[in-house]
Amino acid sequence: MRALIAGFTAAFLALAAYAQEPGIAVEQAWARATPGAVKTGAAYLTLVNHGKQSDRLLGMSTPVADSASLHETKMEGGIMKMRPLGPVDLAPGKSLELKPGGNHIMLEGLKHPLKEGEHFPLTLAFEKAGTREVTVMVGKVGAMGPAGMTMDSGAMNHMNMTH
Repeated sequence: MRALIAGFTAAFLALAAYAQEPGIAVEQAWARATPGAVKTGAAYLTLVNHGKQSDRLLGMSTPVADSASLHETKMEGGIMKMRPLGPVDLAPGKSLELKPGGNHIMLEGLKHPLKEGEHFPLTLAFEKAGTREVTVMVGKVGAMGPAGMTMDSGAMNHMNMTH
């Protein structure tokens, strides 16, 4: 009986320690406004793993589009190419920046244009951290950062979601 109680106690303490771990932070979630009847858009954000364990971004969804998926953009033979990425690992202490011209969240089948000043929910699914809903702010058409600021601006607003 003591072994059973000790086992439950150890499992509870391990679970409590994991629940207190800082985990995954989602920062600067934003998207560009889309012109007219365009049915695709992109969202950008930064993921930071403040935890002590690796985690994995498995997928994402939003009610403003039929599908949301992680894509990679890179130059190959002088041609800019885009392709879907599978799940992405997030090592402890590391970050993943999704930005224009690089990795991004492709929004396909937009249900309406994304308009500057609006916002929408985006749900991210992680292997260990579970699901997170973040608010994506919509900036100007062609913006290079949140609220139309450049990505290297030190005055950006941060929107964080941690568990």
